[in-house]
Amino acid sequence: MLPLQSPAATNPRRRALLRAAAYAVAPAVAAGCTRARDDTVRFWAMGREGEVLGELLREFERSAGFRVHVEQLPWSAGHEKLLTAFAGETTPDLCQLGNTWLPELVALGALEPLGARVRASPVIDPRDYFDGIWETNTSTGEPYGVPWYVDTRLLFYRADLLAQAGFPAPPRRWDEWVQMLEALKRTMGRDRYAILLPLNEFEPLVALSLQQDEPLLRDGDRWGNFRSAGFGRTLRFYLSMFERGFAPAGSDNQIANVWNEFGRGTFAFYISGPWNIGEFKRRLPAELQSVWMTAPLPGPGGPGASLAGGSSLVMFRRSRRKEAAWRVVEYLAQPAVQRRLHTMTGNLPPRRSTWDDPVLATDPYARAFFEQLGRVRPAPKVPEWERIATEVRLAVERVVHGELDASDAPAELDARTDRILEKRRWMLARAQAKTA
Repeated sequence: MLPLQSPAATNPRRRALLRAAAYAVAPAVAAGCTRARDDTVRFWAMGREGEVLGELLREFERSAGFRVHVEQLPWSAGHEKLLTAFAGETTPDLCQLGNTWLPELVALGALEPLGARVRASPVIDPRDYFDGIWETNTSTGEPYGVPWYVDTRLLFYRADLLAQAGFPAPPRRWDEWVQMLEALKRTMGRDRYAILLPLNEFEPLVALSLQQDEPLLRDGDRWGNFRSAGFGRTLRFYLSMFERGFAPAGSDNQIANVWNEFGRGTFAFYISGPWNIGEFKRRLPAELQSVWMTAPLPGPGGPGASLAGGSSLVMFRRSRRKEAAWRVVEYLAQPAVQRRLHTMTGNLPPRRSTWDDPVLATDPYARAFFEQLGRVRPAPKVPEWERIATEVRLAVERVVHGELDASDAPAELDARTDRILEKRRWMLARAQAKTA
């Protein structure tokens, strides 16, 4: 089967715009290239990771025989810069990549397949990685990235408020969760809420949807599957949080400070990711540090799945320093180095063996993430996924605000998704015709 291509690759006008953008930034890119010597690996990294990579790689560089030039990118500009670099043929050797971006760059043919290198590696063992996380880095069974750190969503909750409502432990099933939400709403008062579900975030609903047997896309990810029974159950459950007054009908932008409001008891449950462990530790006063905790997401009939997220290390096909770049990947994949990255950033490691570290093993907040990471599932691995997820978020927001009937939302989501996937169906049909 021919590799799929994203709209950036198949739309001539889009490709032309990307090339124009590449030429516009060419002087800056070229300047970066001239600074990098032939014995230098160019590494693009984003956010906090870009800030600490220099220190993390210092020991490696002393014995490697080559330099690693790290260029820091903001997450907000990273996606467009990667597409621009691809169009202008100025991609780096190595890059940190959010794993939801990986399918698009695989479809463009920008990334180097890593299967042979992984199989020959004495360092990287796929069996040591959380299954759902490793899966986000593969396409038709071939790995194109190596997980660097992981992300998923689970419950942050006020254990003291839950105890006051009569519950000594967090929920494991949806029905238990509803009982707790009802009791919390009664005990917390009119202007407080049992749970915060910001309408500008799609991740909580998608995470709960992944707990169902039916996939979000069907027939080889060619069509939307939002009219499935599984998504219908999830949508009704999710919307009931707003209908019954458990959650406020707003976004997190309407809350002045999520951490302060959590500390004040404005809400008792919050679905979020591992970065908030550090935020709650820093922002909540000492007297509240013993009253909050984390727990895996409950599921329809028991402990539930959640969304597989995080960041991976990828190599580009155009790199002329692939062997050196792979040595960098193997170094950063070592459990001891991953522990250092966790110490420096708070990022959670993707390898089970790394979690044997006493700091992680005894952290009561991280423990729930370790359990949840054993039950994560990837979002649909199509280049169009982020556009589809945005449509899911917008549809739910319209339902909550009374602009769309809940019974009509699945059909509308399927219609919008089918339009987004039209190019994908065309490419798949064309590839199938060529191989027939």
